[in-house]
Amino acid sequence: MTEETVRRFPGLTAVVVGDVMLDSWLQGQASRMAQEAPVPVVSVEQIEDAPGGAANTAANLAALGARVHLLGVAGADPAGTALIGALLRHEVDGPIVTRSRRTAVKRRVMSGGQIVARYDEEDRSPIPAPVERELVDQIRELADVAHVVIVCDSGAGVCTEEVRQALSGLPMLVVDAYDPELWRAAEPAAVLARYDACDLLPDDVAPIVVTDEGDGAVVHREGRPAYRTRPNSGDLVGAGAGDTFTAVFALALAAGADPATAADLAQAGADVVSRRPGTAVCDATDLLAELGPRPAMPAKVLAERVAAERDQGRRIVFTDGCFDVLQPAHVTCLEQARRFGDVLVVGVRDDRSAARRKAPDRVVNTAEDRAAVLAGLGSVDYITLIEDDTPASLLKLIRPDVYVKGGGHPDLLPEARLVRELGGEVRVVERR
Repeated sequence: MTEETVRRFPGLTAVVVGDVMLDSWLQGQASRMAQEAPVPVVSVEQIEDAPGGAANTAANLAALGARVHLLGVAGADPAGTALIGALLRHEVDGPIVTRSRRTAVKRRVMSGGQIVARYDEEDRSPIPAPVERELVDQIRELADVAHVVIVCDSGAGVCTEEVRQALSGLPMLVVDAYDPELWRAAEPAAVLARYDACDLLPDDVAPIVVTDEGDGAVVHREGRPAYRTRPNSGDLVGAGAGDTFTAVFALALAAGADPATAADLAQAGADVVSRRPGTAVCDATDLLAELGPRPAMPAKVLAERVAAERDQGRRIVFTDGCFDVLQPAHVTCLEQARRFGDVLVVGVRDDRSAARRKAPDRVVNTAEDRAAVLAGLGSVDYITLIEDDTPASLLKLIRPDVYVKGGGHPDLLPEARLVRELGGEVRVVERR
């Protein structure tokens, strides 16, 4: 289960190799326009520095509880000093420092909660040969102790041919690269790529996770249908959601999760930081809170989630009802239902269906409110709304292993025959 996977993170060691940078946020008020051009003049009042790129992935790994080794290159300059200080605040050791290279910086100017300008400083030339040798030596030293090695390659010069060769053939190599084709020979366990890099994806690397900002991620595995995570849950406010996605996905794989579950976890982590200003990180507490059941999941999305759970050998339990004014008997029935399997799906009758069943004047709470209350119960994994008078169409869609209802005899339930035709069993629990 996803919570169990997150609980394993503190026992893992991760090595991050790639392009580090400093994210600098300059905030202030804009009260006038410049004379030189039609642009606002921002009086900077506060500057916040944070790790960016591979350094932000490392910071997220540390926040999630993993032991982290960061292998990257920064310059011996003020930005490099600021980056090392930002990493130390996350209890991550700094990268290799060299005077022959300057530190990459992304500076964002903000006013009134909006980014009004961004300017970057980059050195995208290959790292010098002595630095390359030092980096390769560190990779070879640390790869043996790592549960997962993560590459963050933005094309800024760190991931040279020699570095790629040093990383080739590792048992748990996760690559987040601007050009996945460059990593074909390394035989990674998984490749992460942005949507606009899809045409660069090698055909013989699996699984491949394609992320599309705002629309979630799609997991492609050879011989299996594509699996889509839920879309981003809110507007993008800050930066670094992709770095968080990479960190959570890699740790989840190393903890034994399948790629679809790892992508679900990663999307939840990305959602956490996307709603926060600046360059943020997601810790295990944030992630577990985000993973709580979401009210009223669309039936199509639910079917995909259930299929992924079943692929992992989990037994699916389904029950349904109005659940208007939740009572102790409801809670007890749900807890008993959960014991028949590993995943409990609850169908909640929508407002029209509930009104037809109980009469309009007897429905107290809206379907959204009823689903939200159920979402707070630890026994409930997924919730969806039922529009019809019976759950038949939903039963056909998710094909539960067990259908549970409260009270009565199982053979007298209208849905009993359908459930059994679908290969499931029917159970009745006592209402107390």
